[in-house]
Amino acid sequence: MALRDSLRRLEQDITGCRRCPRLRAWCAEVARRKRRAWLDWEYWGRPVPGFGDPQARVYILGLAPGAHGANRTGRVFTGDSSGDWLYRALWETGFANQPESVRLGDGLRLSGAWIGAAVRCAPPANKPSPEEFAACREYAARELSLLANVRVVVALGRLAHATFLALRNLPAAAFPFAHGALHHAGPFLLLDSYHPSRQNTQTGRLTREMLHAVFATARRLVS
Repeated sequence: MALRDSLRRLEQDITGCRRCPRLRAWCAEVARRKRRAWLDWEYWGRPVPGFGDPQARVYILGLAPGAHGANRTGRVFTGDSSGDWLYRALWETGFANQPESVRLGDGLRLSGAWIGAAVRCAPPANKPSPEEFAACREYAARELSLLANVRVVVALGRLAHATFLALRNLPAAAFPFAHGALHHAGPFLLLDSYHPSRQNTQTGRLTREMLHAVFATARRLVS
């Protein structure tokens, strides 16, 4: 119960965060305007907490909520194409009980994995500022501190990779980002992947097979 209580307090701290006025204003504006396809939704419009198994051995670090994805649904990587790719790969490799994440309360459960983000608010043009990255870094650090069983960190994209190095005070030059690269980073193994963004998936830079292979490696490393 102590762990779940601590994670619940962290979730409350994240959802109530007001550190970055630009991001808070943008999230609220997107939630007010909505997108035509989602006019019947009540958008979440707040910072998005992490999600997963408190006993996770794999921690997945993304970039930030999508304006009409997690900023709409309230669950990280839920409601957009990036999430479609991620959750299918997690299901295929035994980390999720279903291949889709649609909304809160849809029955999705993760087993052995937890998903966080470098920035917890949807940023304009998907580009948080350096100051916003720094202001939000504490939340991923707290998650990793509470999730004591984590051994593998999967960084989805170069910016997530950089965030992990910054929160662990590790030199970037010693840990170059590359898709599929595996780094020994203190008590953790850092496993890199391209982010499953449309920019990467629609151009073929990241294929479903490549993403599956990353999580198959993560599964092997913690088995």
